[in-house]
Amino acid sequence: MADEKSDLAPIGEDSRITTLDERLMAARKREDERVNKPAPDGSDANYRLGNRVLAELVGGMVGGAFLGWVIDQFAKTSPWGLLVMLFVGVGVAFRNIIRISNRRPE
Repeated sequence: MADEKSDLAPIGEDSRITTLDERLMAARKREDERVNKPAPDGSDANYRLGNRVLAELVGGMVGGAFLGWVIDQFAKTSPWGLLVMLFVGVGVAFRNIIRISNRRPE
């Protein structure tokens, strides 16, 4: 009995509206499936790895420069502490990037 009620359209309702609603629901369902589907090639993992490499590089340079600046302030050796520690920071960053690249993929 409940099925008979749902099949009957109310008086004065246009059948075009019903078909439009059905098409909209199907389009929403397809869009939800498209948006929520994970990438098949693992691009999320690659994106995270790229961000980590960038963070290592920028962090190494900024951290080295900051430590060099602090050394220069206390030892009054400006700009040598900054320059030396900046290069040390870059070296540490490259070492970390090489370590990341040598890991086996998960």
